[in-house]
Amino acid sequence: MSRLSDYQTFLTQFLRNYETTGSVIPSGRALGSALCRCVGHGSGPQKILEAGPGTGAVTGCIIDRMRQDDELWMVELNPTFAEHLRGAFRRKPTFREAASRCHLIEGSVQQLGPLGREGSFDLVISGLPLNNFSSENVRGILQAYGALLKPGGVLSFFQYILIRPAKMFVSVGAERTRLKGVGEAIDGVLVEKEFAREWVWVNVPPAWVHHIRF
Repeated sequence: MSRLSDYQTFLTQFLRNYETTGSVIPSGRALGSALCRCVGHGSGPQKILEAGPGTGAVTGCIIDRMRQDDELWMVELNPTFAEHLRGAFRRKPTFREAASRCHLIEGSVQQLGPLGREGSFDLVISGLPLNNFSSENVRGILQAYGALLKPGGVLSFFQYILIRPAKMFVSVGAERTRLKGVGEAIDGVLVEKEFAREWVWVNVPPAWVHHIRF
């Protein structure tokens, strides 16, 4: 019933807010596992930022891998998703157990305030649908991620396989220009900073996960 509620909430927000939702259903476990590859590693406690947790599909994977001293901060722009997450921390046992180490903020990554000072986080895990945004917004988000991470910190984010090239193939004018700019913004970071990439075929749709050190 909990998962059905997640799907219903996600589908509703996809239909109402396609630009900031970007998918019909939440991320699958395989994609969540790949995004959380670096959670729970290293000798000291980790401070983790999840950008765009949605209904909490990837959040659950993060919580499963967190150690007792690790902390999770979630930043969600969509108020419906934020309220759904608050409910998850009341309903789901694993979420409740970790609640004291998890903090939810409504807003955007670029507007974190004091929490968003430079070098605050060991890991940033992004569920934002970058291919839906303007190229300027994508550049701003990626720059914000780089600033938020400590030296040696890791950004993990995903893209759906072939979605942007397919959209470019059928798009014209301003939309084609937007997609081209988004690709250039993302690829510019990947070429210089990506140290690992994972293919996740058992997801709807299939995706690859990028791991980056700025």
